[in-house]
Amino acid sequence: MRLILSFAALLISIALLQLSSGAIGPLDALSGLKTGFSRVQIGLLGSAHFVGFFIGCWWAPRLIGAVGHSKTFAVFASMGAIGALAHPLWIDAYFWLALRVLSGMCVAGCYTVIEAWFSAKLTNEIRGRVMSAYRVVDIGASSLAQMMIGFLAPASYVSYNIIAIIGCLCLWPLMLSKSQAPPVPTAPRLHPIRTALTSPLGVAGVIVAGLTASSFRMVGPIYATDVGLSPAEVGSFLAIILIGGALAQFPAGYLADKYDRRRVLIGLSIASILVCTAIAMFGGQGRTQIFALAFAFGFTTYPIFSISAAHANDFTTPAERVELNASLMFFYAIGAVLSPLVASALIQVYGPNAMFTFITVAHIGLVIFGLSRMRVRSSSTKRTKYRYMPRTSFTIGKLIRRKNLD
Repeated sequence: MRLILSFAALLISIALLQLSSGAIGPLDALSGLKTGFSRVQIGLLGSAHFVGFFIGCWWAPRLIGAVGHSKTFAVFASMGAIGALAHPLWIDAYFWLALRVLSGMCVAGCYTVIEAWFSAKLTNEIRGRVMSAYRVVDIGASSLAQMMIGFLAPASYVSYNIIAIIGCLCLWPLMLSKSQAPPVPTAPRLHPIRTALTSPLGVAGVIVAGLTASSFRMVGPIYATDVGLSPAEVGSFLAIILIGGALAQFPAGYLADKYDRRRVLIGLSIASILVCTAIAMFGGQGRTQIFALAFAFGFTTYPIFSISAAHANDFTTPAERVELNASLMFFYAIGAVLSPLVASALIQVYGPNAMFTFITVAHIGLVIFGLSRMRVRSSSTKRTKYRYMPRTSFTIGKLIRRKNLD
């Protein structure tokens, strides 16, 4: 019972962390528009978040080894609270850029601690139930964070203060838990070149997933505002995309386990191209149409990361999968860093629909590369089971690995 209660504490910490970190991105975008930031400057804020994310993923396992899980969690959570509280002190795009690096480090560092704790404590008897709860909490809290934009006034001290308070609250469940911290984990080594040689298509898929996800998370509020949505509707727009992506995991998992994963990946990319083209051509012609296309966008794009990761795992051994998945997160971060800057620059020059044109081009490239890879190498005969892969830390591979799948 104590073990179950300790997981409940961790899940509550995750929910509060997501509510805080998930809201600051769209709030920064709307605040930047209100205070006169350029679209490119707002895009830079999104890129800065993922720079911090990468730093946090690399540093967190090493800091855990030096000071332990609880202190590491407190350090990174405080970074997020400081970053939120400092926003109103100086309304300057480049000052906020540094603060968004802190928020990215907070997300990566806190998730690394929680996932390392889960990985060490989970047993095969309760792994499935806890992982299912983890997925629900991760997606549910992230969707709710987008909805918070409806009552968080842009460029307001109160709004950033609320986010900071929620961020501080995420410390309580973990700090008050009586469960003993697990042994210090080893930091996964990154082998990006080896991973790219092992599965070029898997790497290409996670890069495109990074381009796609960070575009809508960090620059999506600009698009939504430019097509006439209110702040509350902007939150609903972002939440609907996440809900569509969550619901897509079930059919995507079934298809990825039953058919050649490269064909499923290419099929999803083609569907994404059609949806993004429809959004670029007709997305601003009514609220109902905008939300319907947003759901379709999430449904077709969100599973691409997990399918790409599953495809890459098919070509490696169980002993190498943790490091492979850490390297895939590295490539995802590369795409996520570049995308907000490029997408925001295109919006500034060509208008809001340019973001989805950019995503369309990325998926066209993935389709072409996928077809070319099918001519070079046949599908793996040993296949790992499809699993939803949260994009949270380099240590996620340890958490999702199961003995019966190895």
